[in-house]
Amino acid sequence: MTTTNSRTWIITGASSGLGLALAEAALRAGERVVGTARRAARFDALQARYGDQLLAVEHDVRDTGAAAAVVRRALDAFGQVDVLVNNAGAGQVGAAEEVSDGELRDMLDQHLFGPAAYVRAVLPHMRERGSGAIVQMSSQGGRMSFPAVGSYSAGKFALEGWSEALAGEVAPFGIRVMIVEPSRFRTEFNASEVLNTAAQDPSYDAVTGAVRANMAEADGIQEGDPERGASVIREVLDAFDAPLRLPLGAESVRNLKRAYVRALDDVDKWARVSESADFPGVPPAVRAF
Repeated sequence: MTTTNSRTWIITGASSGLGLALAEAALRAGERVVGTARRAARFDALQARYGDQLLAVEHDVRDTGAAAAVVRRALDAFGQVDVLVNNAGAGQVGAAEEVSDGELRDMLDQHLFGPAAYVRAVLPHMRERGSGAIVQMSSQGGRMSFPAVGSYSAGKFALEGWSEALAGEVAPFGIRVMIVEPSRFRTEFNASEVLNTAAQDPSYDAVTGAVRANMAEADGIQEGDPERGASVIREVLDAFDAPLRLPLGAESVRNLKRAYVRALDDVDKWARVSESADFPGVPPAVRAF
């Protein structure tokens, strides 16, 4: 990783939340940032402070065909891309029966297909340079889920599986991948005008009502500090032994530890039954990983 102020970042969804915190941290360090948002005017204040260090680009990550043009603009402006941060996205609340095909696809468009398009666009440049980092902003909901957030988790689970394979594919070229799994951070994520909500079916009120209320009530009181979160991401990204997955925030650490233990307990409990499904006496499979 390049660790001097010559580093250039592409950060999607960089006008708010953790994306904005990462952009500001990079700019304060003298680095360059290509920030995307659906409305470029949201960068006006940042642009006034940092001038030519920031290239603001209007782009909706769901427009996958335009991702390559954003990467090209970054290369034309700064000559290199050292870090790609796929951060843009939004939450959605609704039970499986409430969420329409279009609403489910929208989560996949924002959290899987959009990031994948940026990765495909930037990889030839990073491979040629023999270095680079890709930061995939997932969620604690990318490794565990609960009622009413299944459509959101679907996109994040998909992103994590895709990114885990990606990490192995690009490591030989000197490129690292880090999946960040935040808990609740004090961003606009839970705001009523940002958080998507499917049409409610009263049949599920007793199941999802408390979750819906909790998601809304969290706005403005989330325990995660975006600036501290951005500092942690930068610190871990530059570490020699950076992990593939980085839980971000105390709640994420607690919840993911509990989810991993529960999953491992289930594997151990049913191991003998599961193993009995094989043909007797057949040698174990030999794989390339």
